[in-house]
Amino acid sequence: MNITADCVVIGSGMGGGMTALALARRGLDVLLVERGERLRREPQNWSPEAVFLKRRYKPAETWLDGRGREYKPGVHYVVGGSTKVYGASLPRFRESDFEATEHDDGLSPAWPFRYADLEPYYAAAEAQLNVHGTTGQDPTEPWRSGPYPFPAMEHEPYVADLAERLRAQGVSPAANAMGVDLRPGGLCIRCGTCDGFPCLLGAKSDAETCAVDPALATGNLRLLTGVRIDRLETDPSGARVVAAVGVGDEGEVRITAAKFVVSAGAVNSAALLLRSADGKHPAGLANSSGRVGRNYMMHNNAHIAAFDATRRNDVVFQKTLSVNDWYHDGGDGKPGGVMQLVGKVQGSMMRLEAPYAPRFALDGFAARSVEWLVMSEDLPSPDNRVTLDASGRIVTQRTALGVAAHRRTMRTAKRLLHRVGYQIIGTQWFGIEMNSHMCGTVVAGEDPSRSVLDGHCRAHDVENLWVIDGGFFPSSAAMNPALTIAAQALRVVAESDLAA
Repeated sequence: MNITADCVVIGSGMGGGMTALALARRGLDVLLVERGERLRREPQNWSPEAVFLKRRYKPAETWLDGRGREYKPGVHYVVGGSTKVYGASLPRFRESDFEATEHDDGLSPAWPFRYADLEPYYAAAEAQLNVHGTTGQDPTEPWRSGPYPFPAMEHEPYVADLAERLRAQGVSPAANAMGVDLRPGGLCIRCGTCDGFPCLLGAKSDAETCAVDPALATGNLRLLTGVRIDRLETDPSGARVVAAVGVGDEGEVRITAAKFVVSAGAVNSAALLLRSADGKHPAGLANSSGRVGRNYMMHNNAHIAAFDATRRNDVVFQKTLSVNDWYHDGGDGKPGGVMQLVGKVQGSMMRLEAPYAPRFALDGFAARSVEWLVMSEDLPSPDNRVTLDASGRIVTQRTALGVAAHRRTMRTAKRLLHRVGYQIIGTQWFGIEMNSHMCGTVVAGEDPSRSVLDGHCRAHDVENLWVIDGGFFPSSAAMNPALTIAAQALRVVAESDLAA
């Protein structure tokens, strides 16, 4: 199969979907290539057993960790990528996240642009993704040029009461910025199967619903599913990509275009560039700096479940509240992290952590618990990296940095929850297999010897190649990354010559 387009976008997650939408609206002939298919709307979308225990929507492939041990990655190869099951939390990074910041374990580097450069595109992305939020509650929130598109989701009584108890302890609980279709006449019913689940109703602001489908409606986008791109080929000079080559159900697929965008996710984008090594790029495409695959970051994350025997938690949609007071100062003048409610955990979902506990005990615990994500910044290190083994399989090697700050934030969060009445607090630390908020593997910067991309995500070494996903992040910050990826995609199309 041979296909031609003005621009090819590889990967349909938040970066690829929003890039495709912006290009299609400018009238380009865009081909969006996704290795998976559309995720079916079916009863299993809302089944904890199917989604969490049976891994119904995750791939069968395995990756290797730095010790050569196999694990099943927490990624999704479907139209919309991992946004199909994300929690739809869409905060902006803080102004300081774009500046160089000292941490306990080292430096969080400056970005090649600042918050002010991205702010108009944050606003545009929020509008496209139907973000609900409010201002004035979070002491760390950045300035805005306008209000949120929609008001914040109301807290259910249990969460509203919890917010008051937290406020009485001297912190500033704030409404989460959430991407759901809760507009008048919207599709969202505030169900209990949002965070971590596909949306059976199409009410979650995922990349398929809010980017790919609107792009298709322009008539300028073609969507090619079931094709895995294995390598990019360059012209004899090595300065331009001339083809993306992959495989589908009917054999080899070769796609030619004037411009190429890689948006396969931080790990798979780096792996594609490494697999595309040739005579002009012996260490991998766009890798004269040696930085492709390096500086692999995930957030330092842990779930905590706080149990109060005296209160029954009857909440349905739980993920409406955060505590960000320690974001800039975790107690020692250096950044801490955030504490963010997650979707209500059901007893059956706890079986992964407690496989031998009787179901009635898990259900009883879940009925009186509230669950949080505690998140802090990971720091870049060239030793944390994505590579390929001799057979081409992905290897992710990572030693977490910023652990001291994360543990300090965890202790602070637990003390706070004990003070507001929770007697038991359980912890689930995230391992490498969670692959949560991956970033940093094709870092953007001003110096071609120390970065892969420029500030508009174009490769320093290849004039018609862009990489637009979390891989371009110079630092991970300590906020959910999806809105920043979406905003940068809109900025790149508007300000670079990608759409020219």
